[in-house]
Amino acid sequence: MISVERLDLGYFTRPAAEWGGPHDREEPVLAYLVRHGGGSLLFDTGMGTGSPETDAHYRPVRRPLTVGGVDLVVNSHLHFDHIGGNQGFPDTPVLVQRKELATARAGGHTIDSLLPGVRYEEVEGEYEIADGVLLLPTPGHTEGHQSVVLDHGDRVTVLAGQAYDFAHEFGTPYRPWIGRIAELADGRDVRVLFAHDREVREGTLPTPR
Repeated sequence: MISVERLDLGYFTRPAAEWGGPHDREEPVLAYLVRHGGGSLLFDTGMGTGSPETDAHYRPVRRPLTVGGVDLVVNSHLHFDHIGGNQGFPDTPVLVQRKELATARAGGHTIDSLLPGVRYEEVEGEYEIADGVLLLPTPGHTEGHQSVVLDHGDRVTVLAGQAYDFAHEFGTPYRPWIGRIAELADGRDVRVLFAHDREVREGTLPTPR
């Protein structure tokens, strides 16, 4: 049995000029607690403590991350709004793609003060965490972005992070890793959950265009 609980960790305001729209927009910051036969994992950890410059730009409203008994943390990627709570789990392994960690440590990728004091464990490519729990590289938003694919038996859930910003955008543009999810689903329904959208995408997967 695999269960997924969504955690609402606040929101930030993205300026219109940054996303090319007519107005500023509020975006939720969502994490996910997964319990499975082998234990539990936390997918992303919210915004945590930022920097004055970042807070002035995004005007974040933070809600506390209050979960215990987490065996593993998985970061979709290392932007500040996904790793802010990592330092609250100093003894817990945090899985990240090798490419993503190298990019973050090179500077200019995230809030650098959020990186130390974390037990990062690098993976490269697909990585099976437990039976029915798979890490899958989903590059696009960043080159080292990863998602978690959960096999419930009768259906599949994808914790997509920021592989796409919104549910209605999923698959546009098409990215080759969607084909890998379709292969893993093998005709079953796929439910996709996002980091910055409360809407859920369900059903069949898009085909290449």
